[in-house]
This record gives sequence, structure tokens and C-alpha cells, in this order.
Amino acid sequence: MKRRFLLKNSRICISRTQRKGWQTSRNHVSAASVGGYKEGSFDILSPEVWDALRFETGVHRVQRIPVTEKQGRIHTSTASVAVLPLRKKPSIDINMGDIDMEFSRAGGAGGQNVNKVETAVRLVHRPTGVDVRSESERSQLKNREKAMAILTAKLEVMHEEEQARKHAETRKKQIGTGDRSEKIRTYNFPQNRITDHRIKETWHTIEATLGGDLQPIVDAMHAAEDALEE
Repeated sequence: MKRRFLLKNSRICISRTQRKGWQTSRNHVSAASVGGYKEGSFDILSPEVWDALRFETGVHRVQRIPVTEKQGRIHTSTASVAVLPLRKKPSIDINMGDIDMEFSRAGGAGGQNVNKVETAVRLVHRPTGVDVRSESERSQLKNREKAMAILTAKLEVMHEEEQARKHAETRKKQIGTGDRSEKIRTYNFPQNRITDHRIKETWHTIEATLGGDLQPIVDAMHAAEDALEE
């Protein structure tokens, strides 16, 4: 059975989908004013996705020297990544009266109708402030269904994180908190060094890793998890 997952702000994971041949579709991408991307969300379908990418949720810190830096100083930036399972049967109840719905024209390239009619859908869950957007489908209905699936996944993860915080003492066998606010990994470009702070392990493979070869890190995370369970 194929499983669907939502990823945000992860160049590594998207590169990996190309290497693994996983089916990927874009939900929404927004550009930053200074160039590059502000945020993005994607569906990835494969039976292997969750096992391979479930450790990527959290804050990824990047240390580099920009080409515009004249003094050779290292600049630090971060990217927040969320890997969310989109389940067929939601595990929580959502009051549809708490959701605001907006429609707009989809941006970017598309078919004859995608930029002429209001097919893009944005949902806002008022109690939590969580909002999602889907614009990849040709019809408003399909974008609404996809946006609802993503919103449900986000709310489910928020609920699970809250429960985990309440029962933190029972989670000793898990690596990290799984919270999206947790700093999990640092990529130091001057030293060609990647450090995962949860398992205190380092690799000198930035180029290969950013090219999608995440397998050594995935294997190390699984090994650390297995060791905790022994």
C-alpha cells in the first residue's frame, strides 16, 4: 500500500525522491523576496517513505560563508522540516465550523484553466491558526480535498506532540521529541561536516547528502533506535 507524506522546506528529501524513484507531487511553493523559496509542501508516495524520512522532522541548521561575505564570517540559517503521514482515516475529530476556506487563482505554470479560475484553496483552522494551501490540482474540489488532508495531518501531529509532552517520561526509547521546534542536525559547509545532535554522530559528506544520498544517516538513525530498544 502506498503512503503519502507532507514535507516542508527540505531540499535533501526532495533530492532523495528523485534518486529513489518515488512519486512526488507539489502542493504549494512560495518564493522568498530575496530569492529561493520561503516554504513548500509536497506529497511523496511510496511504501518506503515513512521509514526513510521519519527522522527528518525538526530544525535543520546550516552554517556557511555566503559568496557576498567579504570578511569570511560564517552565517547561520535554519530550515524547519515536517514529515507528516496523510492517513486515510483521521485519528482526531475536526469541527468543520472551525475552518475558514478561501479560493484564489493558482500561481505558476499550468493548464488552460489553472490560472484563469479560482482553483487554489486555502484552509485556516481558527482554534490553532494552522493554515494550508493546495494549488496543484486542476479542480477546486480536488484542491479542497487535498488541503483538508494536509490540514488534518498537521492537526494530528500537533495533537501527538502535545500528548508526547504530557507523557515524556514514557518516551525514553524514542530518538528526540519529534517536535518541529527541536534542532536535530547541523550542516557546516566550511568543515564539510554534518552532525546529528540526537545521536551525537558526524559525517563529512555534505555534497553527497544534499544530492540525496541520505542512506548513511538513515541507517545510523535506525541503528540508534534499535540500540535503545534492546
